Amino acid sequence: MNLLVLSFPFRSVAVLPRESKMAQQVELNALNLQQLEMLKNQLDQETEMFAGSLQSLKAAQQKFVESQQNLDTLTPSNQGKEILVPLTSSMYVPGHLSDVKSVMVDIGTGYYVEKTTEEAKAYFKRKIEFCTQQMEKIQPLLQDRASKKQAVIDVMRDKMIQMQMMQMQQAGQPTRA
Repeated sequence: MNLLVLSFPFRSVAVLPRESKMAQQVELNALNLQQLEMLKNQLDQETEMFAGSLQSLKAAQQKFVESQQNLDTLTPSNQGKEILVPLTSSMYVPGHLSDVKSVMVDIGTGYYVEKTTEEAKAYFKRKIEFCTQQMEKIQPLLQDRASKKQAVIDVMRDKMIQMQMMQMQQAGQPTRA
């Protein structure tokens, strides 16, 4: 993925190819419509990627929040009570809560670890904080790409208007501003 840095007051873009360590400053107005379209498509892809990452992080964070909240129901007064144990997302069997002091925590890729409820709460708290930090990093990148995309679209629109006016002048038609 190329790194793009747009500077709006000057309507320029810095393009950092994968092999390069130095960014090149390019005026957006100096690019032709095809190059602007390619840049817009690249910004579209980056925006979609960041939006997808943000959505995945939000879903994971919500799962961790729900898990942390469910740990609060594991109290000594609930020990021995009847519960529904999920076999699938839509099928349950009755069971009894036999241990309220430890839980099996899914730590990813099919691995489960036995933890005390306090250790599990701390684990979910760390995961929630991690997701929050990652979302805070991605959100500005998403906004940045959206702003850059809008700048490219504005330049494309201006160039298309200029082309239409030139075509009208060449055809001998009076121009309308």
